Amino acid sequence: QRRSLAPSQLAKRKAGDDEEEEEDRHPPTTRKRQKPVSETESGECYRSPFRKPLAQLTNRPRCLDSSQHEAFIRSILSKPFKVPIPNYKGPLGLRALGIKRAGLRSPLHDPFEEGALVLYEPPLLSAHDQLKIDKDKASVHVVVDPVLSRVLRPHQREGVKFLWDCVTSRRIPGSHGCIMADEMGLGKTLQCITLMWTLLRQSPDCKPEIEKAMVVSPSSLVRNWYNEVEKWLGGRIQPLAIDEGSKEEIDRKLVGFMNQRGLRVPSPILIISYETFRLHAEALQKGSVGLVICDEGHRLKNSENQTYQALNSLNTPRRVLISGTPIQNDLLEYFSLVHFVNSGILGTAQEFKRHFEIPILKGRDADASEAERHKGEERLKELISIVNRCLIRRTSDILSKYLPVKIEQVVCCRLTPLQAELYKNFLKQAKPVEELKEGKISVSSLSSITSLKKLCNHPALIHDKCVEEEEGFMGALDLFPAGYSTKSVEPQLSGKMLVLDYILAVTKSTSNDKVVLVSNYTQTLDLFEKLCRNRRYLYVRLDGTMSIKKRAKIVERFNSPSSPEFIFMLSSKAGGCGLNLIGANRLVMFDPDWNPANDEQAMARVWRDGQKKTCYIYRLLSTGTIEEKIFQRQTHKKALSSCVVDEEQDVERHFSLGELKELFTLNETTTSDTHDKIKCRRCVNGHQVRPPPEGSDCTSDLSQWNHCADKRGLQDSVLKAAWDAAVTFTFHHHSHEEQRGIP
Repeated sequence: QRRSLAPSQLAKRKAGDDEEEEEDRHPPTTRKRQKPVSETESGECYRSPFRKPLAQLTNRPRCLDSSQHEAFIRSILSKPFKVPIPNYKGPLGLRALGIKRAGLRSPLHDPFEEGALVLYEPPLLSAHDQLKIDKDKASVHVVVDPVLSRVLRPHQREGVKFLWDCVTSRRIPGSHGCIMADEMGLGKTLQCITLMWTLLRQSPDCKPEIEKAMVVSPSSLVRNWYNEVEKWLGGRIQPLAIDEGSKEEIDRKLVGFMNQRGLRVPSPILIISYETFRLHAEALQKGSVGLVICDEGHRLKNSENQTYQALNSLNTPRRVLISGTPIQNDLLEYFSLVHFVNSGILGTAQEFKRHFEIPILKGRDADASEAERHKGEERLKELISIVNRCLIRRTSDILSKYLPVKIEQVVCCRLTPLQAELYKNFLKQAKPVEELKEGKISVSSLSSITSLKKLCNHPALIHDKCVEEEEGFMGALDLFPAGYSTKSVEPQLSGKMLVLDYILAVTKSTSNDKVVLVSNYTQTLDLFEKLCRNRRYLYVRLDGTMSIKKRAKIVERFNSPSSPEFIFMLSSKAGGCGLNLIGANRLVMFDPDWNPANDEQAMARVWRDGQKKTCYIYRLLSTGTIEEKIFQRQTHKKALSSCVVDEEQDVERHFSLGELKELFTLNETTTSDTHDKIKCRRCVNGHQVRPPPEGSDCTSDLSQWNHCADKRGLQDSVLKAAWDAAVTFTFHHHSHEEQRGIP
C-alpha cells in the first residue's frame, strides 16, 4: 500500500507506532466486556436470517463492446425532462425549445372570446378543402389585443376596423391609405395606436404585417403621443420620441431606427415632429417604413411645400392622415390630402379642379342658377362616393353619450366710443380700402385687415401706430384719453375686454371653474397678463416661445384639481391643436381666425374625454366690424366642409361671394350684422320668440346655431352679468341638451 511521504504524515505515523509499542509492553488492566457469542449445540455461530452474506467485489468492470456502451449512454441521456414540481399538470416535454410547433397555425388572440374585436376572419373551408390545404400557409384570424379592445368605445372599434381594411388594401385594391377625419375628442389617437400595435404583431399570414411605424405630429404633440403609447400599451413596446437634440444626435437616432430589421425590433415606433422630419428627411428616405401616421394632417394641404414633398417621397405604402378638419379653405387643399394617402384616385390636380371643384363651388354660390346648382350637386355626390371609401368621419355628437353638456355662444359686443372713432378714422384715411374694393388684394390691404382686427381687441394694440402716425392713424393719438399709457390695461376702452373682465370676475366669485383664454395674437395675451396681475388671478401662459417639455408640464399641472391656477392663456397658433385642457370648463375665444379649423381646434380643448363639468364656450365678436365678416366667411367654409365631409344636404346658402368682399365697413346701427344676414325667422322686432312660429327656424351656420337670445333668453348666469356692459346679441349653439333628453 502506497503511503504519503509528506513530513507531516511521516510524523503522524511515527507517533502512532510509538503508542502501539507502549500498549504491547503494558496491556490495559481493564478491558471492555464483550458479549459472548451464542453457539448452537453443534458449535456453529448463530447468524440472523435477515443478514445476507457479503459477496466478493471485484474492481474489474464488465466487458462491453463499444456498441453496447454507446447504447447504454444514449439510454441515460435520452430520458425526457421532468418538471421538478410536485403534481405538475402542464405540457410535458412534447415541444422542444426553439422548434416550431407542428400542426395548424393559430391566431395571436382568441377570436371567440367575449368582446373580441376581429379585424380579419379567414374564409370558411369545407372538410375536403381542409384536407388539401397546406398547414403552413393557412390564414388565421387577426384579433385586436384584448388589453386595447376592452377600452375601445363602439365608434372606436368601428374606426379601427375601417383603418385596418384601408391600410391592408381591402377597401380600395391597390391603395393603402386613408383619412381619419373624426371631429376633435373622439379618440383618434387611441384608434391609431391600436392599428399600429395590431400591424406590428400579427397578420392573416401569422406574422407581423409591418416591422416599423412612424408618427409625424406637431412639435407640441410629440411628448403627448409618447405618453399615450405608454398609457395604453403599458411597457409592451418602447417608442422612440425625438423632440429635441443636436443635428448629429438626431441623425444618429434616425439612422439607428431605419437600420432595425427582423421580427422583434427594439423600438418599432418613431414619433417625430414635422419640423424635425423636414430637416432630417434624407436619413429617413434611405430605408422603408411599414406605416406612417400624420397627425393634424391638414398641415399637408399644400402639395407644393417642403414638408408635403418630403413625406410624399418616403418609402411607405401605408399612410394614415389624421385631421378633424380636412377642409379648411378650398377643395383643392382637400384634394392634396386625399392624393397624399391614395395617389391617383381623384386624378391629377388639374382634372380635379375642372371636374369637381369649379362645378361644386359654383353650385354653392348664393347667386348660382338652377342648372349650376344641379350640376354642383351631381359632382358633389360623385366626389363623396369616391372619397368615402378611404375617409371616415364621425361628429362630436357621439360624445354627448359620454361627456357633459356643452353650451357654445357667439357673443356680439358693442365697440366703445374710442374704438368706434378710431375705426371710422381708419376707414376714411386708409388707401388699401379702395384697392380692395377694386379687386386688388395687396400687402397693404392685408396689413389693414390686421390693424382693424387688433383695434377690435383693444386700442392699446394699435397705440404705437398712432404714435408713429402710420397710414390710417393720422391724428388718432388725440382720440385717446389724456395721460393714456399702454403699461396698464384699461378694460373699459374695449367692448370685448370689458365683457371678458365681467366673465372672469363673476366666474371667480361664484364658482371654482377654471377658464381658458384663446387669442391669435401674443400682444393680446400680454394684455390678458396685465389684467390678471391687476385682478390678482393666478395664470399660466402657453405660446410659441415655450419649449416642448415645459408645455407638457404646465398642461399636466393645470389639469390637476389641486392646482391654484385660475386661467390658462393659449395662443391658437402655438397650442390650439391636440392639447387636453379638461382642468377648465369655460373657454373664451377672444378673436376669430379666417380659417374656421383653427377656431374649432382651439375651442375643443376643454370638451374632451375626462371632462366632468358643463362646458361653456364664448366666442366674442365686435358688432358690425370686420370680425363679423370673418365669422361670416367661416360660415361659408364650414358649409363647404359640411357638404363634402359631413354629407349634409340642406346647408343654407347664406352669403354670396360678393358680399364677403365688403370687409371695410362699420355698421353702427345693427345689433348683429351676421344675424341680419341669416334672415332669422325666430325673432320678432329684435326679440326671440319661444316657441317659434310653425315651420320657422334660425337658419344660420350649417343650421347649427339653434336660437338667438336677448337678455331674457339667457340661461348662463355668468353671461347675464356681462350683458349690460357691452353685449348686444348672442347666438346659442347646439348644446347637446336635446340629444341627451334635457328639456
